[in-house]
Amino acid sequence: MAASTKKLVDALKVVPGRQVDLKKDHDPGSVGQFLSKQDAQEQLVTGIQKLSEQQDKLYAQNTYALLISFQAMDAAGKDSTIKHVMSGVNPQGVQVKSFKVPSAEELDHDYLWRNFLELPNRGHIGIFNRSHYEEVLAVRVHPEFLDRQQLPPRLKGPEIWERRYEEINNFEKYLTDNGIVVLKFFLNVSKEEQKKRFLERIEEPEKNWKFSANDVFERRYWDTYMEAYQEMFSHTSTPWAPWYIIPADHKWFTRIAVVSIINATLEGLGLAYPAVGPEQKEALMKAKEEMEKEGGGQKQPVKGKKGKKN
Repeated sequence: MAASTKKLVDALKVVPGRQVDLKKDHDPGSVGQFLSKQDAQEQLVTGIQKLSEQQDKLYAQNTYALLISFQAMDAAGKDSTIKHVMSGVNPQGVQVKSFKVPSAEELDHDYLWRNFLELPNRGHIGIFNRSHYEEVLAVRVHPEFLDRQQLPPRLKGPEIWERRYEEINNFEKYLTDNGIVVLKFFLNVSKEEQKKRFLERIEEPEKNWKFSANDVFERRYWDTYMEAYQEMFSHTSTPWAPWYIIPADHKWFTRIAVVSIINATLEGLGLAYPAVGPEQKEALMKAKEEMEKEGGGQKQPVKGKKGKKN
């Protein structure tokens, strides 16, 4: 890993057990060492190409899987980040799941049930666009959501959040112990930038479809959400499944940071194409020999007869 990339990765990682103060310690407008979008473009292109190569090895080796969870406030750029960062990979090896409000069937199960169903296969990259962390974010900000989950009353007390942090940590430890590497990104957009993007969605007709009145409703709970995020980071950034807080006021920097961290993580796995054994090599040589014996090369196209002149 290049020294500059390591410095970026380390700067954005939430140290396990550390108390997080988003307002004091994490600037949504930070762009690291880059001077401008143009200054960073070459690194982004290189990073996307490198991710394509790493994914090819991940798929061929077929021992690890990678699970990436994205969390953010609305308009932080989750969809566009996924679109750009994953633009160079083979779509057969990537699956994206956007978790919406739980369905009736999902509410008849424990809150992690639907996440288990969407875990990536070995050799694949799985992306959760919002995730099981909604259960300690949106549900904590809106405790009335717990009523839909049909929990026994004795399990709805204040200790539920500490219990869920522990359950999620255990869930992610189980995944990593079974070869599913876990990465978690929080796209940290400022309230001012979110407002700007919301207004763009209203004023530009081609973006109207992105806007929901509920987005403005949730803005009223901004401070409560930030407190919930801070608690979540402090309790669930672990050595086996760390959180990364990504500045998101400049989308180009968000994309560079995310692709750099993914590449650094995959590099750490020592991925390689499977070695070919003696028997398989022999079979390859026989196949090559057989094809080389076929005919005398390519057939020449048949020339059509010339028509008579009138």
